[in-house]
Amino acid sequence: MLTAGSLISSEWPSTAEGRDMLSCLFTRNKQRLRTFGLLERPPLSAHIEEARYKILLSGKTGVGKTCTVAKLTGHDIPKTHTETAGIQTSTCYWPVKVQDLNKVMLFRLQFWDTGDAACKKFDHIMPACTDRVDAVLFLFSLIDKSSFDELHQQISRLTSPNDNIARVVVATKCDQHAHAEVTQRDIRDFEKTWNIPVLKMKNTVDSTQSDSSDIVHALNTICEHLWQRDLILAGKIPKPVPEQRTDTVKKTFTSDEYV
Repeated sequence: MLTAGSLISSEWPSTAEGRDMLSCLFTRNKQRLRTFGLLERPPLSAHIEEARYKILLSGKTGVGKTCTVAKLTGHDIPKTHTETAGIQTSTCYWPVKVQDLNKVMLFRLQFWDTGDAACKKFDHIMPACTDRVDAVLFLFSLIDKSSFDELHQQISRLTSPNDNIARVVVATKCDQHAHAEVTQRDIRDFEKTWNIPVLKMKNTVDSTQSDSSDIVHALNTICEHLWQRDLILAGKIPKPVPEQRTDTVKKTFTSDEYV
């Protein structure tokens, strides 16, 4: 699995240059990213190269796809669950310092979110979402084991070993520890088996804190895997081969093993 910080500088956001650029992207209290219109762009240098990517979200109904997109793009997080009607797209800009180029690049991430009911009702929705997609975020809820158990079906359905799609898994509702049904060991085993990182999101904004580290980490991870994909396509690095699991062992876990 890709080691964090091997392709983009994980320390760059804490440098003077990084803090200056990120200050243009976050609100004053640093609780959320600023939103930009279709014709707007962050007030950064025009000389910064921009890379555009299309990212699809996949997951069982109710796992928090819409909330995750809202948090990553600076929009209001819904307080109640409503099935996403049709296709909703949201865009955010994120600067990273690329190690091999030794320069800062601006990633334009367009997230595509759709509801299960809409996909079943209209045949054109899923083909539109998967057309020329660069990455897929597979989501599961920490408090819904069935959504975790369905991950392998989702990955097999939307991707294949020979495609050029970046894959990242997001564990949602990580603030509800008391109700967790997925253990830390489950997550570690999944990462080892599938060679895919698992991000953890709270899907809430803590009004008592201004720490944006979870957003920074999530966007850095997504951008790093997109850049890895580009390097593989350019033939600069080999494509990683996931470990194949040959057996399934059921275990009983104690409460302290839950995330």
